[in-house]
Amino acid sequence: MGLAKTEFFSDVQNEVATLSKAFGHPARVAILEHLFKLNACVCGDLVNEIGLAQPTISQHLKELKSLGLIKGSV
Repeated sequence: MGLAKTEFFSDVQNEVATLSKAFGHPARVAILEHLFKLNACVCGDLVNEIGLAQPTISQHLKELKSLGLIKGSV
């Protein structure tokens, strides 16, 4: 996979791309909606709420964390 060359783009353009990636999967949107309601996260609760497997939820949480949209630790 090639480099994104983000330095060629403005901060706003890079921020919009980051947010677009986060909202690019409906599971991540559902996770964020759930987190906004509770202001806390337990992966098992998300599994029950959203209906996806625990490893799938964990991967989406990892992606949201790497994008800087959520904070936390295991």
